Amino acid sequence: MKSRPSLTRFAWLSIIAAVLTISLKAGAYFFTGSVGLLSDALESLVNLVAAVGALIALTVSEREPTEEHAFGYEKAEYFASGLEGALILVAAVGIVVTAVPRLIHPEPISGVGLGLGISTAASLINLGVARRLFQAGREFRSITLEADARHLMTDVWTSAGVIGGVAAVAVTGWEWLDPLIALAVAANIVWTGTGLVRRSASGLLDRALPADERDTLQAILGRYQQEHGIQWHALRTRQAGRRRFVSVHVLVPGAWTVHRGHQLLEELEGDLRAALPAVAAFTHLESLDDPASWADIALDRDKAPTD
Repeated sequence: MKSRPSLTRFAWLSIIAAVLTISLKAGAYFFTGSVGLLSDALESLVNLVAAVGALIALTVSEREPTEEHAFGYEKAEYFASGLEGALILVAAVGIVVTAVPRLIHPEPISGVGLGLGISTAASLINLGVARRLFQAGREFRSITLEADARHLMTDVWTSAGVIGGVAAVAVTGWEWLDPLIALAVAANIVWTGTGLVRRSASGLLDRALPADERDTLQAILGRYQQEHGIQWHALRTRQAGRRRFVSVHVLVPGAWTVHRGHQLLEELEGDLRAALPAVAAFTHLESLDDPASWADIALDRDKAPTD
């Protein structure tokens, strides 16, 4: 039975915010002719494409497991965050292409007051939506929502820099500041985009759970070792979107019955799930008295060390 709430509503929120901010920032560029504000609008256009990608990925990730995809579809979220990181980099290229000619041949800007007012309103919309997405991303452990939130916060800081820069141009008359700020915006979002792509790749490569979560698992296993006289090894962890996967071999005294060993594993798995939400725990029962139990620690048994 499906127990986790749908996250697609947050993607729709991001899409609506992107449409509003694109409209506002495009209007700000129309009134001022500022290439800095144009770069801000281009990044918001990327926001829209990324939000649509997030909606698709979240819809796929929420599908129930099937016979062909027995572990679920949660990894679809990494494709969305990777796409978002790539699109951020594309936006940076577009900003550079637009800003460099203006840096060589500066042009005056106009309608600064109205343009900055519109851009500020768009930034406040992004700030509110980003904070909500951050909250939801942490609550539901969604890398897609977190990536979208980071993208929007990048947009907020970008807008703040652009607004300050355009205001400085209006005060000083230094027209070269406008494209220079646009290039600084491009450098900033390249950093963000690279980080998102790298994190998405780590997820697709089945990176282990964070160190603090692994410590929690090991503490539980250590308690069982002390209280029940068991041993454990081959602890492996990974994360796929919102779901965690944990597997471990549990070695019990050879004199135990299968029933007793099974009851212990049921209790252990329950404690693991209680400690870390959305954990799928896989335990393998082995005998402490069988030498073969110590020969399957490696991922590939035929590569396990031999005495």
